[in-house]
Amino acid sequence: MPAVADPRAQSAALEFTLPAALEAVEPAEARGLTRDQVRLLVSERRTGRVVHAHFTDLPDFLRSGDLLVVNDSATLPAALTAHRADGTALAFHLSTRLPAGLWVVEPRKVDGARGEQLTLPGGGTATLVVPYPNSKRLWVAALDLPEPVLDYLRRWGRPITYPYVRGEWPPEMYQTVYARAPGSAEMPSAGRAFTPGVITRLGGRGIATASITLHTGVASLEGDEAPYEEFYEVPVGTAEAVTSAKRRGGRVVAVGTTVVRALESAADSTGRVLASRGWTDLIVTPERGVRVVDGLLTGFHEPKSTHLAMLEAIAGRDHVGQAYRAALAGGYLWHEFGDLHLIL
Repeated sequence: MPAVADPRAQSAALEFTLPAALEAVEPAEARGLTRDQVRLLVSERRTGRVVHAHFTDLPDFLRSGDLLVVNDSATLPAALTAHRADGTALAFHLSTRLPAGLWVVEPRKVDGARGEQLTLPGGGTATLVVPYPNSKRLWVAALDLPEPVLDYLRRWGRPITYPYVRGEWPPEMYQTVYARAPGSAEMPSAGRAFTPGVITRLGGRGIATASITLHTGVASLEGDEAPYEEFYEVPVGTAEAVTSAKRRGGRVVAVGTTVVRALESAADSTGRVLASRGWTDLIVTPERGVRVVDGLLTGFHEPKSTHLAMLEAIAGRDHVGQAYRAALAGGYLWHEFGDLHLIL
């Protein structure tokens, strides 16, 4: 998913040019592949070795005792068509569910006004209450819907997409196989390639899995906006699994930048992960570093994105630069339907 540079991390973000030909415009299934047949670039921090593989090879690069932590948040069909009082239609995205029945929303490419009421499909309305702090185009809104929000979105919503995606794809194309807790505006896409077969093979190799929940918001931030707060939960079992893996010398490998954000938010100053839930505005930068994760499975990120700063916090700028040069030269695909990168 697209992301944008945070002023606090921009100095550390890798710069490069992404050719349009390397943008994944459709799911792997539309390219004649299964989910787990996307490509996998493996880069090893200690040796500098870069290996070209496929996602089905993932168990071969991990070892017994390692722990994979996934984000079990399920993607909402969070895009709606709204109408202004004058009848003008606009794209309207739900981003983050707030307490008291409020939502962070994005009326796309329009200047909203306090108190403006937008008409939603099926007799729903959204009232723009107040601009979201430090944002030029996000609002806090009150929704008035004819049915519970999840039922309403299943009836009227569609997945949020961006111009590089060709065609429209059903909601199941935007779900991971282990999605459980509805709440993400956009897919935690690093886990999209997992299939039951890959998960079974991982377990057979003694590679454990655990889950956190972090509900992602919309990713279409403006150039001077920092990523905002997101709800997360690290359950007791996952905190204990991380502690156990560390104790036995295993590696904790985060599946996606959302998992890094959740685990690092739940860690104390010594790196011990505590069961917790709440809202995090943590931005992982090279200056801050990481305390918990030993590796990361992630997609390829756009130039200057905050996600790249996180990768540099884990692996260092030189290593990330080397891996991205290999990915560009090797024709790997970017974005949520693209290929994956395993940093160990």
